Amino acid sequence: MQYVYIIQSIQFPEKFYIGCTSDVAERLKRHNNGQDDSGSRHTATYGPWKLVNTFGFEDRDKAFAFEKYLKSGSGRAFCKRHF
Repeated sequence: MQYVYIIQSIQFPEKFYIGCTSDVAERLKRHNNGQDDSGSRHTATYGPWKLVNTFGFEDRDKAFAFEKYLKSGSGRAFCKRHF
């Protein structure tokens, strides 16, 4: 399974991060330890983080497509309305 996840900064509640992984718990732990392997400084700067939502996919390509959608303008609007 591949999961798209949304995390929210505890210290800065207006800050969110969207990612994709096969192990959400381990990934959240790494974000909170400042070990963002994507190269983004966003999670290290605005941590600690809490999990807001996850979406599970059996197809890895569909998971990455959904992650890409959530990072788009209409996807961000969707997130603001629903989370």
